[in-house]
Amino acid sequence: MAEPVSYAGYLRLDQLLSAQQPRSEEHDEMLFIVIHQIYELWFKQLLHELGRLQTQLESGETTHAMRTLRRTLAILKIVVTQLDVLETMTPTQFTRFRDGLGSSSGFQSAQFRELEAVLGRRDPMMLAQYPPDSPERARIGAAMSRPSVFDSFLRYLAGQGYDLPADARDRDVAGPLEASDAVQQLLKRVYDDDTDATAVCELLVDLDEGLQEWRYHHVKMVERTIGGRHGTGGSAGAGYLRTTLGQPTFPDLWAVRSLG
Repeated sequence: MAEPVSYAGYLRLDQLLSAQQPRSEEHDEMLFIVIHQIYELWFKQLLHELGRLQTQLESGETTHAMRTLRRTLAILKIVVTQLDVLETMTPTQFTRFRDGLGSSSGFQSAQFRELEAVLGRRDPMMLAQYPPDSPERARIGAAMSRPSVFDSFLRYLAGQGYDLPADARDRDVAGPLEASDAVQQLLKRVYDDDTDATAVCELLVDLDEGLQEWRYHHVKMVERTIGGRHGTGGSAGAGYLRTTLGQPTFPDLWAVRSLG
């Protein structure tokens, strides 16, 4: 007979709880490790949810897609709130163990880069820090070559009876998402119709806004912790992060608001 499944066994707690290995004796390093490991778990779940969302959108499953989007938004709220916990650490407390981080940096998070690619970012520099034969580079590259969430959304609208403009229907999905007047006119019709497809639009705007909120709070957390200094691994720290602010993930869904 198979052994009964236990709580610890099902969750593999022996592996999970042994994965925190501080490199110093500083009390606050444990918090730093735990927070970042939790981030990676949430990034994994977000990738899981967004993959399902794309399938649901392309299959025209409006109700299920909306449910998945709401779950994704709930996760994003937790991701933002976690920064409040990290901000309980003072700059001095971080400095005491910072040297032990070596060249490691949050900029090296392959899952976050993959997440950006799934959402539509197409920047070759995202691949530059990963060896050509690494699984991380392969995953990010594959995500950059597939349709993005917005591409799946446009296919969803086509399935709802809307005529996609040629530049959207035939676009190279490996290229960057760019604002399109024709797509904005299509979205204007969707908003004027005020159907479930409109509700999906608004949930995608919520997703975009949630990502921008996370980026803003991330910048402020970095500034609060290290000020204007370079980040670990030689990254530009808050200076670089500030350049990512105010850049919408789905530009057409914001531009349509100016059409009245």
